[in-house]
Amino acid sequence: MKNFKLDKLKKLVAVIILPQMSIREAFAKMDADNVRLLCIMEDHKYRGILSAGDIQRAIIGNKSLDTPVIDVIRTEKVRLGHEGDSAEEVKALMLKFRTEFMPMLNDAGELVEVYFWDDVFTSEKPKQDQIDLPVVIMAGGKGTRLKPFSNILPKPLFPLGGKTIVETIMDKFHDMGCHRFYFSVNHKANFIRSYFDHLEENPYKIDYFKEDEPLGTAGSLHLIKDKISETFFVSNCDIVIDADYSEILDYHREQQNEITMVCSLKYIKIPYGTVETSEGGQVTSLLEKPELTYKINTGLYLLEPHLLEEIPENSFYHITDLIDDVRVRGGRVGAFPISEKSWCDIGEWAEYKRTLGVLGFS
Repeated sequence: MKNFKLDKLKKLVAVIILPQMSIREAFAKMDADNVRLLCIMEDHKYRGILSAGDIQRAIIGNKSLDTPVIDVIRTEKVRLGHEGDSAEEVKALMLKFRTEFMPMLNDAGELVEVYFWDDVFTSEKPKQDQIDLPVVIMAGGKGTRLKPFSNILPKPLFPLGGKTIVETIMDKFHDMGCHRFYFSVNHKANFIRSYFDHLEENPYKIDYFKEDEPLGTAGSLHLIKDKISETFFVSNCDIVIDADYSEILDYHREQQNEITMVCSLKYIKIPYGTVETSEGGQVTSLLEKPELTYKINTGLYLLEPHLLEEIPENSFYHITDLIDDVRVRGGRVGAFPISEKSWCDIGEWAEYKRTLGVLGFS
């Protein structure tokens, strides 16, 4: 790698890791450097490509987060270039498979060149697979954690950069090919409708359905049971998820789930040594500064349409109630993992301010 120019070396540093790095550390590195693909190198030799999808599959397969990355990469269907390939051949391959970068190897397996997406194409990121599924946005809450501003504005219309929170959410889906939106509204419903009715450039097709009184995070869904007949997304109106939604859909279908929850990994490091004891206060184990990992419900879901028939009419009913009911009757409920930084929760002031920074609006 000594022959690479300085600017290329800086980019390489962001994407090169060692085989023994844990998948927890690799996921954190992806977050920190805003990449979804890493190149594994050892002794100046190429060892493999690690994608966010590899990590997600490992987590879904219940692998320990301490597992070395070299143990979870795919060995088949990895797209690599050879030093004899022309620039046009490499460009066509990157465009076809939407890869962030393409390593070029010689016959000895040494890295001789790397083509990065932003060096080859003008668009910022590779275009993701397009899907066209209905999206339900639960926009009826009062936003009590965002007072006093929520006394005036409904939470979905809080500004986030040059747009509102709910437009930012919708744009993520719109970029993936989703065009049909359903708004569950209650609090300040006319305010929300008026905003979109008077929007100068409105690319969204929105149907509104209104609860006469608050029905929880899923109770109002029975109102659209005759309108949706295919797999659909449900999103809270105060979250932004930076993920490839087509990968969530693929997982949902592969696992034949009735519900898929999108879950963010949350790391908590205890800055002290912890002690476990048995009866009589006898010490059974000591653990120095442990790290705990939890899967956090982000508020984004994929549902099968038949579930709309299972939601009780005119009853207060949370989506977690639906999840429990499906599990009790033996239905499949899956959890699709995303990295910690890929989830922004804007439901309270501290997270709202953090999200502004994450999205580059502060």
